[in-house]
Amino acid sequence: MSAVLGVLLVAAVAWKGYQLSRAPADLPLRSVTLCLVSAALAFPFGTGPGARAADGLLGAGAAELLQNVLLLCCVYFLMCFYLHSAALDPARGRRRARLELVPLGVAAGLAAVSMAATPPGARGGTYDTADMQIAGVAGFYLSAGLYLGYALAMALWWTYRYIRLSQGSLATGLRLTAVAMAAMVLADVVRQVFVVVRWAGGPDESPLLTGANLTLSIAVPVFVIGVSYPGAATRIAALRLWWRHRRAYHRLRPLWAALHRAFPEDELTRVPTRPWGDRLLLRGVHRRYYRRVIECRDGLVRISPYLARPDAGADGEPDGARAAAPPARPEPSDGWAADLAARLRAALHDHAAGAPAPSRTAPSKAVLLPMPAEDTLEGDARQLVTLSDAFQAAAR
Repeated sequence: MSAVLGVLLVAAVAWKGYQLSRAPADLPLRSVTLCLVSAALAFPFGTGPGARAADGLLGAGAAELLQNVLLLCCVYFLMCFYLHSAALDPARGRRRARLELVPLGVAAGLAAVSMAATPPGARGGTYDTADMQIAGVAGFYLSAGLYLGYALAMALWWTYRYIRLSQGSLATGLRLTAVAMAAMVLADVVRQVFVVVRWAGGPDESPLLTGANLTLSIAVPVFVIGVSYPGAATRIAALRLWWRHRRAYHRLRPLWAALHRAFPEDELTRVPTRPWGDRLLLRGVHRRYYRRVIECRDGLVRISPYLARPDAGADGEPDGARAAAPPARPEPSDGWAADLAARLRAALHDHAAGAPAPSRTAPSKAVLLPMPAEDTLEGDARQLVTLSDAFQAAAR
């Protein structure tokens, strides 16, 4: 569990740090980032090697004190996220955040005083092994635990309010965070009760205390996942869109190459390109995809006079009246792509040979692509991809 938590914390800090570098003035994002940084800094002091190194360098009990103070900072910055959010006036949020430094400082100060009042030989334990009958030890865990429970309870209340106003991945992330914080508050209450029980001479072990410790060890990774989930879900969706555009870009190549050979002047050369950047960055794939879709569409417009079919009336003569009427955009049907791809190849051959366009020598009907299910650029691009696949198949 510790290894999983360490990996999650490193990944979450890296991701939030990247987001903060792009929006350094975003106070809620800064608060979340500092919350995760505090948790990540506290993590090593809870491990054996980290605790021994800190105690050896700064004295017995230093690792326990640093870990708890950093965890108090973690929940303080969690509160600041809500105080700096859009639900409160920015100036009011900043004032409240400064006021909340007072209980944080009091809790951290009491913890430090309690640790200093504890005999050096009794400082090196953990919550499970510490002698709570020593007043300094009990005071240390009680002061830190009370503030931890207060800050988590306040953050849980604000999280619950935000869930009702949120949707999608943000709502899912807030629900995970709320569940984790509710579990943390419950575990903290149980632990503080047992601080008093053990200080009064009660038992050091209990199934209830074991359950609280297990709940806390599970709630912390869930909390990290909940905080990171909205951003991760957005990035996954962006990667899926990137993959779809990349595949469509390559599938459009047969159609685009043929039209580009016929009309090289239609290439969008005025848009600046960065060959390496376009291949490494997500935006580069999107840019090349949209550019290819537009160039394919422009090429089909240019070749459309050669795609027109002679329009004959019932007596076999050209029907000029019907040719003058605007053609209706057909609905998609089986075989449309293969039929149009075959005529497109013939049209490109006629254009390359210098033959006159049929629509300029006799009344004719325009040939249009079938209407996609939705009138969007993505829907139009899918029709072009289908035509490009058929165009490539027709050459085999």
